[in-house]
Amino acid sequence: MQVLSAAVAWRVYELTRDPWSLGLVGLAQFAPMFALTLYAGDVADRYSRRVILALSYFVEALCAGFFMAATWAGITDPNVYFAILVLFGSARAFSAPASQSFLPQIVPVDLLPRAISLSSSVMQVAVISGPALGGAALLLGADFAFGISFALFAMLGCIIFAIRIERPRTAPSTGSLLERVAEGIVYVRRRRELLGAISLDLFAVLLGGATALLPFFANEILHVGPLGFGLLKAAPAIGAAAMSFWLTAYPIGRHAGIKMFACVGVFGIATIIFGLSENFWLSFAALIVLGASDMISVNVRHSLTQLATPDHMRGRVSAVSMLFIGASNELGEFESGLTAAWWGTVPAVIVGGLGTLGIVAAWAWMFPELRKVDRLTDLKPH
Repeated sequence: MQVLSAAVAWRVYELTRDPWSLGLVGLAQFAPMFALTLYAGDVADRYSRRVILALSYFVEALCAGFFMAATWAGITDPNVYFAILVLFGSARAFSAPASQSFLPQIVPVDLLPRAISLSSSVMQVAVISGPALGGAALLLGADFAFGISFALFAMLGCIIFAIRIERPRTAPSTGSLLERVAEGIVYVRRRRELLGAISLDLFAVLLGGATALLPFFANEILHVGPLGFGLLKAAPAIGAAAMSFWLTAYPIGRHAGIKMFACVGVFGIATIIFGLSENFWLSFAALIVLGASDMISVNVRHSLTQLATPDHMRGRVSAVSMLFIGASNELGEFESGLTAAWWGTVPAVIVGGLGTLGIVAAWAWMFPELRKVDRLTDLKPH
């Protein structure tokens, strides 16, 4: 996925030289995710999450194949790439809630926080190597990078489909589709600490989404080319991986809520430093800190979502969470492209970082329930 993300961003920038188009890359993925994720959460609660995941990854492999074919054919219309991204975003809408709610079916509840950290660690290793591999593959052509992504997505679908260990599930909720979807939304709204964690991530990353503009920074400000772009894109994952390995060995422990607020604040400060920097290594370091601080927030939010939710609702609650995360990432890319077109790239990133700090202060006041969360393992569904 990271190889494909790097290749699409670079290919679209190569065709358009326009930050606005980089924002549209995020919007093309966000729109179908926004439309389908809540329904996909209900599907994840009613059918095999393993099968849903495998089929989703096969569709994502198909999208990588379409990108490869479009590049081979020399298609220069960026709308073709946006159309493929819509299909890709649709597949992600189904894979996200199934993936988030699958882990508790194969891991005991008391080990879940550590399992989330370990899962994040393994994922971040791939996230680190993916952009670097994508940047190196781009030197051989975007079609080569898309071919790597196609092969890995197809392999991933086969691996997931081969998993046979899946704990018995609680009977799914009855009622109409709208009633079942609404049940997940109402549950999140009722659990104020859960609502606060999810919405904090939404608005903080929405405003601080500087990574969408990395092709511009790499080429126009830091002058490091596609390989440097790949390293910059990998930097947040390097920080996240280091932090997730640390959290696996040393879980958050007490005062989880306060630590989450503090780390989102550090995320905003790192965003501002990145926006101001004209030195590659300072920018690289700022992105590492950004990724490390975000990982603590992600760990708290994932643990809250899984530990505070009954199994028969995990798909729908995860869908609500992933809808917010999709909004913060993909819609954040769109917001970054839009504000960069309005104000200029550097001012857009700095204002976004300042906005993130403002969100931290506002949410600490609005959601005292989240601020008072102590040990994550003490959380229970109710």
